[in-house]
Amino acid sequence: MSYTLPSDVDDRPIAIDGAGTLGRRIGSVYAAGGADVRMFDTSQAQLQAARDYMNEQREHVRTALNLHDSRAGEVALFDDLAEAVRGAWMVIEAIPERLALKREVLAQLDELADADAILASNSSSFPTSLLIDGVKRPERVLNTHYQQPPELNAVELMSCGETDEALIDALMEWIPRYGLVPFRVRRESDGFIFNRIWAAIKRECLMVVDEGVAAPEDVDGMWTIFTAPGIPPFRLMDRVGLDVVLAIEEHYASVRSGLPEGPRTLLHTLVDEGNLGVKSGRGFYEYSD
Repeated sequence: MSYTLPSDVDDRPIAIDGAGTLGRRIGSVYAAGGADVRMFDTSQAQLQAARDYMNEQREHVRTALNLHDSRAGEVALFDDLAEAVRGAWMVIEAIPERLALKREVLAQLDELADADAILASNSSSFPTSLLIDGVKRPERVLNTHYQQPPELNAVELMSCGETDEALIDALMEWIPRYGLVPFRVRRESDGFIFNRIWAAIKRECLMVVDEGVAAPEDVDGMWTIFTAPGIPPFRLMDRVGLDVVLAIEEHYASVRSGLPEGPRTLLHTLVDEGNLGVKSGRGFYEYSD
């Protein structure tokens, strides 16, 4: 049977295991959107710091995510994990990025959480396929990779390999009510979506400076100009023309060994089909004008 959200989801809390920097940000978003949030941590200092942060940031989060139409949820602190997760419809793991620890905690959460609860890891580097050795019900486990909410409010959803796809469908529909924007990662990917893209941008920025091509302030200056209009990468490639983009990529490949062929193969497929972008009416997107 495919997953469906519990009928009483509005009346059940969200539990977060880990009251560190990101755990408290995630909790702030859900509380601002009306969910009761239970924060667990082994450190009382972390729990108190999380409560202070969430109280201080509540109105800022509600404004940043336009959540004024919803009531604010209650925040409760727990030093007992079993009590924290009892009754929660979703449990989010936001503990330190250590593989053995995450495996241990997810197995523990699988034992303690309600049978219909979603188990979500916020790991930024470990796909949940590496974390489910001790989990008896992996169909309810997935990565929910939050960036830095509320300002960076994207959430990447990635299967553990055994996740019920209907569960991901349900989250794609449900979590936007908290001002979050979900993106489905369509296959397992180290770095998910954006971190992979950012890794390439970051690497080239460092190379340009290391090779003496530009100073850091010049890179930042050009970045500011090019990102200000808000034109995203695939829209920009369609504007330039995919035949032109392909020619540029072919030149780079001729002067820099080791570049992967996949991007050029993708471009070749589109160009060979006559899909050149805006000028042909279709590229990565369709253009009726």
